[in-house]
Amino acid sequence: MIMAADIYHPATWDNLFQLVGTGAAALTGLVFVSISLNLDVIVQDANHRYRAICNLTGLTHVFMICAFATMGGQNHLAVGAEWLVVACIAATTYISGYVQARRGGRSSVGLSFKRLTVGVACYVVEIVGAVILILGHITGIYVASVAMIINIAFFIAGAWLLMVGVQLDLAKQQKKPQNS
Repeated sequence: MIMAADIYHPATWDNLFQLVGTGAAALTGLVFVSISLNLDVIVQDANHRYRAICNLTGLTHVFMICAFATMGGQNHLAVGAEWLVVACIAATTYISGYVQARRGGRSSVGLSFKRLTVGVACYVVEIVGAVILILGHITGIYVASVAMIINIAFFIAGAWLLMVGVQLDLAKQQKKPQNS
């Protein structure tokens, strides 16, 4: 039985996925360490907690997509389906985190509807790209890849906002008079 040629050629994409996946893994580690060093402040505020969860989930989703895409023997259907599932889970976590932070957060650093819209848009474009790839159009992987790379920049900004919010909370705590 002869199979039709697949539109996905792993050798064309391996360098991108290795570069982006390695970067995402390194950034995930750095964010995790930063969160660990400030855990007492982060757990006290819903905005901080959910921003931490969303950034770790987002960077992990990038790593997972890249890892799956470099596994051998896959065609465009497998890569597209994996991308679709992972991006949908990460998008759901991101939206849920925003809602939870709005409900229970004290810190408002970076917690805006504009930021939510941009973050959701990145995930939606990834999801649309994955669907286009599943439907057999190589354009989908370009669309999803660009959205994923933009999303990484968004996660870096989110990690920065988390650390700024934590530092502002630490400064407030230090200014409060200590009870004797």
